Amino acid sequence: MKCIETRLDGETKYSGVIVNVRLDRAQLENGKIVRREVVEHPGGVGILPVDGEGCCYMVRQFRYPFSRQLLEIPAGKLEHGEDPLSCAVRELSEETGFTADELIPMGKCLTSPGISTETLYLYLARGLHPGEAHLDEGEFLNVEKHPLSELAAMAERNELEDGKTLIAVLKAQRLLSE
Repeated sequence: MKCIETRLDGETKYSGVIVNVRLDRAQLENGKIVRREVVEHPGGVGILPVDGEGCCYMVRQFRYPFSRQLLEIPAGKLEHGEDPLSCAVRELSEETGFTADELIPMGKCLTSPGISTETLYLYLARGLHPGEAHLDEGEFLNVEKHPLSELAAMAERNELEDGKTLIAVLKAQRLLSE
């Protein structure tokens, strides 16, 4: 069984600042026609900056959909046609002020493949050099320093809730222990 759905047509129902929402008609392999909602997102990057002592620089920021602050890795949205590595360099500097000698790719993740096209590219930043953060207008966050081992323990205790952060912390822990 192929388990393939074929898009027949679609209509953009909403065009936003960051996302568009499309309503498609698709045909299942058994011939049945179904409706699919798709959130078109440009994708983004997430960076886990780790210093020579094994401490990570995280950001704590208010997330409107959940009406509370979350502890996350620095991250940001890809601009149209932007290379993920270039975006990672830009976002690391904007949110933390750091530049890095090395940005190690840790793969990508599909944030919600049942509904969204968003793909996040994850990086481990090493060889950190401090500088001044320069946040986007309307962006407010606090940078916090946490040992990687503490973040891994927080992940195991379900104290980290952001998906990209969980993936990056667990991948980095494994990568740095090899």
